[in-house]
Amino acid sequence: MSTTRVFLLASSLARLIEKERGGHRVQQGYFPDRLDRGTYVQLEGNAGHLILVTSGPHRPAEEVADIPLSHAEALLELAPARVECLDIRLNIGTQTAAIRRFISPGPLDMIIMTFEDDEQAQSFQPLPWFGPEVTSEPGYRTRSIAVTGLPAVREMEATNIALDSLLDTLDRRTNGRQQTQHARAEQLIAPQLRSLAPSELSSEDEDDTDELAIEDSVIRELARSLRPPR
Repeated sequence: MSTTRVFLLASSLARLIEKERGGHRVQQGYFPDRLDRGTYVQLEGNAGHLILVTSGPHRPAEEVADIPLSHAEALLELAPARVECLDIRLNIGTQTAAIRRFISPGPLDMIIMTFEDDEQAQSFQPLPWFGPEVTSEPGYRTRSIAVTGLPAVREMEATNIALDSLLDTLDRRTNGRQQTQHARAEQLIAPQLRSLAPSELSSEDEDDTDELAIEDSVIRELARSLRPPR
């Protein structure tokens, strides 16, 4: 069964993540709980969901039902407690973090990590740009924020170490793409070099014009291969 860990995030770092990755708007409306169950409606883009939350032996379980957009909008207007936030997905190694930037009832930035089981969750080591963990604090749960408002504000500074760590996380995907292109370049250049006779590669009297022609041919072939299809 999946489990989550929740961390606070400095607002300056959250703004940087939003600038780099964008995000999508999410609105949730909560209705009064009844005995061992609760209900809330969620509007995310053009999708509407009605979620039933029931008590379980270890943690609450959610049953999600898709509903028409117009129904979700109507239920959202009727809900006595609401929140609005921006959700941003960010890959951290093999995990995906949800950066949640609350807009209403007030500003608050959090990191929500979801794991397959408790063992995986406990072995996870927060990165330097993560703020304090608030997993066990009820005031930071989304329903509590909708019903009672924001918890006490904690001042957090974005240190140089935190900023460097976040930049490394954001750059990881770009570096991976550059490495792929570099590997593709090597695949294209290697056959060209192998096709040359040994004497052509080692001769001290090789004509400079021939060298430039071969290099130009390889570069043109590489550029054609990396050009996106029309």
